[in-house]
Amino acid sequence: METIVTSSKDAIALEDKYGAHNYHPIQVVLSKGEGVFLWDVEGKRYYDFLSAYSAVNQGHCHPRIVNALIEQAKELTLVSRAFYNDKLGLAEKYICEMFGYDKVLFMNSGAEGVETGIKLVRKWGYNVKGIPENEAIILTAKKNFHGRTTTIISASSDPSARIGFGPFMPGFKIVEYDNVEVLEKELANPNVCALLIEPIQGEAGIYVPSEGYISKASELCKKHNVLLMMDEIQTGIARSGKMLASDHEDVHPDLLILGKAISGGVLPISCVLADDEIMLGIKPGEHGSTFGGNPMAAVVCMEALQVAKDEKLAENAERLGKIFRERMSALIKKTDLLTSVRGKGLLNAVDVNDTPQGKTAWNICVQLKENGLLAKPTHGNIIRFAPPLVMTEEQIHECCDIIEKVVLNFKK
Repeated sequence: METIVTSSKDAIALEDKYGAHNYHPIQVVLSKGEGVFLWDVEGKRYYDFLSAYSAVNQGHCHPRIVNALIEQAKELTLVSRAFYNDKLGLAEKYICEMFGYDKVLFMNSGAEGVETGIKLVRKWGYNVKGIPENEAIILTAKKNFHGRTTTIISASSDPSARIGFGPFMPGFKIVEYDNVEVLEKELANPNVCALLIEPIQGEAGIYVPSEGYISKASELCKKHNVLLMMDEIQTGIARSGKMLASDHEDVHPDLLILGKAISGGVLPISCVLADDEIMLGIKPGEHGSTFGGNPMAAVVCMEALQVAKDEKLAENAERLGKIFRERMSALIKKTDLLTSVRGKGLLNAVDVNDTPQGKTAWNICVQLKENGLLAKPTHGNIIRFAPPLVMTEEQIHECCDIIEKVVLNFKK
């Protein structure tokens, strides 16, 4: 049995032959990570400006998080939820107290967290709000991204998520994002049980809503007895310059969905937080996961969140994000290749002038890779820039220098 890949070419060929073609990766094969850096099979070092879609906010292979994983793996990895384990309760207490909720339900992937939230709000809609059975509606936003399960894509407006995968789950209504007037009209429907939104639309291209939109949405949900579900899987854990992006407007959602960085990228961990009235609607046997809440996940989650607090990652993201956007704004004035920059903290994106329509953003990312920086386009002409939050000011300037060099010397 082969256990070592000796070249990038061989690794890519193996994946192409034996793996499903459900991703279109940048042509780099990574074998090692530390902090803000990644190394390929041949030993070349890169700055990571994707952070595994914000799963490694604490940096690659953070020694404290990895050590928590290793020490627990030596003792106990999994017993399922058929029995109690000695670590889950500690993690539940820790995360509930950190974010201010009565209860938490641990799952694995982000999509599982969203699916859990959907079941919770429907149960609440029937049991508490009194919506007639099977008539509950969840409002979602245009251009949202909450995952790729068949239920979740039923709430999506993205054709690439939907074409060829129907029929779709009923019970969702897609409304315009960042439009209070439209939102209030839809919330007035007595069968609406919840509003599911991202505080910043990540996969759509880092779209930050107008100031006050999230707090107004929260007020309107309370007014119409509708639960606010906040998907902070990508925006949470210090990425936006606050521990949660909702914190920028002092919003405390009824359901908070977390994933990605609550493990520091070490394990798939997700969770939903809510108060008793919502969480206790689900009874034994009605929902669960063999791996959800396993002892390794419990200790890793606590350590990953504590690292974010101890190392003041939110404050660092806020400070370095401003520097990054200032540098990109200055660069935009020097070229017609980039048209705008936006974001919060270290969750940012630039729009690429891709006229005529082509692969300009992709080719820029290829050249960034050749110059030692890894980023990836989304929706064709948008490049997302989201490095690990352990980056230093010197490093952010060095990375901006790389981006500036590539953009100013780029030829379509």
